[in-house]
Amino acid sequence: MTFLLTLLAAIFVLGPLIALHEWGHYIVARLCGVKILTYSIGFGPKLTGWTSKRSGIDYRISALPLGGYVKMLDEREGEVAKHEQHLAFNRQHPLKKIAIVAAGPIMNFIIAIGLFWVLFMTPSEQLATKIGQVLPDTPAAMAQLPAGDKIVAIDGHEVQTWEAINYRLAGRMGETDNVSVTLQSKATLQSLEPTAKNIKTYQAPVTRFMQGAAQGKDALTSFGMLPWQPQIAPVIGELSADGAAVRQGLQAGDRITAIDGTPVTDWISATRIIRDNPEVLLNFTVLRADKPVQLQIMPQGKKDTLGNVYGQIGAMVAQSEIVIPDVYKTTVVYGPGEALVKSFEKTEQLAVMTVSSMGKMLSGTIGLDNLSGPITIAKVAKQSFDISWEMVLSTAALISLSLAVLNLLPIPVLDGGHILYYVIELIRGKPLSEGVQIIGFNIGLLLLAGFMVLAIGNDISRLF
Repeated sequence: MTFLLTLLAAIFVLGPLIALHEWGHYIVARLCGVKILTYSIGFGPKLTGWTSKRSGIDYRISALPLGGYVKMLDEREGEVAKHEQHLAFNRQHPLKKIAIVAAGPIMNFIIAIGLFWVLFMTPSEQLATKIGQVLPDTPAAMAQLPAGDKIVAIDGHEVQTWEAINYRLAGRMGETDNVSVTLQSKATLQSLEPTAKNIKTYQAPVTRFMQGAAQGKDALTSFGMLPWQPQIAPVIGELSADGAAVRQGLQAGDRITAIDGTPVTDWISATRIIRDNPEVLLNFTVLRADKPVQLQIMPQGKKDTLGNVYGQIGAMVAQSEIVIPDVYKTTVVYGPGEALVKSFEKTEQLAVMTVSSMGKMLSGTIGLDNLSGPITIAKVAKQSFDISWEMVLSTAALISLSLAVLNLLPIPVLDGGHILYYVIELIRGKPLSEGVQIIGFNIGLLLLAGFMVLAIGNDISRLF
């Protein structure tokens, strides 16, 4: 059942993105006077579809849902009647060819911008960007960032949400440098706006950020500054029947007071220790009927969507009411114009971060195990449906943006490789020889196949 829901979620998210990407190629080709033969969602054998009586175009859904294609009249792929030669793609001016090929990725950029625009216009109550906790032995601790101050900028870029902070920090993955963090003093937070008198910029040193021992942790935890978190008593509620906790004697109503000698005063601290120690035998001290009890529990190793291993003991916290103080809450909403500007800015930021991450993988700054394939994408799509409609739109926007950037890479077979050929044709005044193009396509196909094998291999390794 889980597999079916994951598959349906992936189809629901990826299907429209692929269809609209191909529609970009399709509509610009028709505007440029090129004859379309086939518009297909998916590759391989035809599953269903219809042929337009007016245009003769074969609209189809094919068996392999890993993309799609628009087949155009082209003398390089078959004989073309003399009266239709002016409709063939290969006969078009290089600028028309570039426009047709670029239209697909551009459509994905437009989709991402549109989805981000909707999200920015949707009012949302979020945690204010006040530092709730600074973790020891982290870049934030080394920079002596004061808890309670409000984060207003990362590396000179204004941030208004923890999501924006997380993205800015994630963009520094693998780097060894200083991260600039600008804070507004907690003593002056009643001021409407940060000013030169009430803000201070700190330099936090990072070394191979989010790599090594920190690999698998989120950017905020790796950096060591966390938002405000409620103080939830570390009292055990429900226990999983097959979890490590119940097997080792933990009982509902037990209060955790220490783990491996580290005092525990709240549930979040306890879960952090457990998550960070998969398959490690931990010594628990709990209060049971006001008497201390010693237990040894080994958290089971679990894998998240990206294959990162974390510990889990199969215990839920006893239910308690959580009240967020007003001082830690903020409502984020933008008008249509400001939201549009923000959506362009976010699209640019994430596109640059995507390209930068690819460069870091190629240079070895970050590992190739960060590459994800269709299985991970499907799992992320499923998880987004479990959270909220806003998360579904956000996930679709991120995937659309990734499709745009990846397709624009100057690799033959991809749209970017085709554009490179047509730019060369524009400069030379004639296309590259067919032999050179075939060699380029073969190299591109090998590169793409290699990346796909690596990505799917990473996906499979995350499952086991």
